Amino acid sequence: MAHVPQIKIPATYIRGGTSKGVFFRLQDLPASAQQPGVARDKLLMRVIGSPDPYGKQIDGMGGATSSTSKTVILAKSSKPDHDVDYLFGQVAIDKAFVDWSGNCGNLSAAVGPFAISGGLVDPSRVPDNGVATVRIWQANIGKTIIAHVPMTNGHVQETGDFELDGVTFPAAEVQLEFLDPAADEEGAGGSMFPTGNLVDDLEVPGVGTLKATMINAGIPTIFVNAEAIGYTGTELQDAINGDAVALEKFETIRAHGALRMGLIKNLDEIAMRQHTPKIAFVAKPTGYTASSGKRVEAGDVDLLVRAMSMGKLHHAMMGTAAVAIGTAAAIPGTLVNLAAGGGERSAVRFGHPSGTLRVGAEARQENGEWTVTKAIMSRSARVLMEGSVRVPGDAF
Repeated sequence: MAHVPQIKIPATYIRGGTSKGVFFRLQDLPASAQQPGVARDKLLMRVIGSPDPYGKQIDGMGGATSSTSKTVILAKSSKPDHDVDYLFGQVAIDKAFVDWSGNCGNLSAAVGPFAISGGLVDPSRVPDNGVATVRIWQANIGKTIIAHVPMTNGHVQETGDFELDGVTFPAAEVQLEFLDPAADEEGAGGSMFPTGNLVDDLEVPGVGTLKATMINAGIPTIFVNAEAIGYTGTELQDAINGDAVALEKFETIRAHGALRMGLIKNLDEIAMRQHTPKIAFVAKPTGYTASSGKRVEAGDVDLLVRAMSMGKLHHAMMGTAAVAIGTAAAIPGTLVNLAAGGGERSAVRFGHPSGTLRVGAEARQENGEWTVTKAIMSRSARVLMEGSVRVPGDAF
């Protein structure tokens, strides 16, 4: 029997924010995978170790969670006034598909550093010491991200004393600006609130009618009140992820919210759209103990938020969902804003399962429509391994 040898593909394994992913330069991919399509998806699934009916991704680079089943493809930008094009692929763990419908805000922190180190940014734009400004075109959603990357002696600075709840060790701070973060893809019609309302009555069979803020900012997100679905907003992963009934309830709410937002045309489509929209629940501040054992007091935060990602409660907070939180908090009357105490605000600090996070947003109302010029937050990134990944030559 003939055996097909493995092939080697240059790749870098990077932590960005509270996520990890395998990063590729487009030019390094096999020719058949340099274009969107079946070959690319099969390659990325094989790299990550999906689909895996065991749900462990043992035979790949994935870590069997939504935060670690991620891939990134970067190229010199084809857009004017941008340095790099950033394409994000969320790889399903136990199913055979890659979801290209949204961005990863956490891995966005690693795009600038990788682009600089990978020669994708014009060297004249990168100082030897100081901060490099990398202009990123987020190709999944057609938006601009500005990354401020620290440089020391001609190299990206990765070590530092910036601490991020959900990440064990400190690193260098990378500030991100998500410009005009209101998503306008896939039926959202350019409106931050696709239903036209800050709060809707969302009818969910088997659950009831829930107050919901459905927003396109950072990533399409459905916010509901924790109390309305039987929670306090202080929950950690174990309280939800082992509860099959609860997970099914969240997925049902997500499906009906997606339909209401115009992201899907029928409920059956939600099964192949795991990455978006997100569903999150909010509550007013109260004290709790984070997953690390750190105590978060009510006075430390403006509100509490828990968010689901790929069918499970996220261990911290997705970066794109943080953008949605900051944006919704800046607009008086949304459920997020009301949980934070109401009124006008340009930034919030919210509590999540791993601790707290601060995110800012600049919102204004024009002709009755809310717009947000940018959302700002800080993350960190660190290269974990670089070299090549190997996949069987017939895997794609």
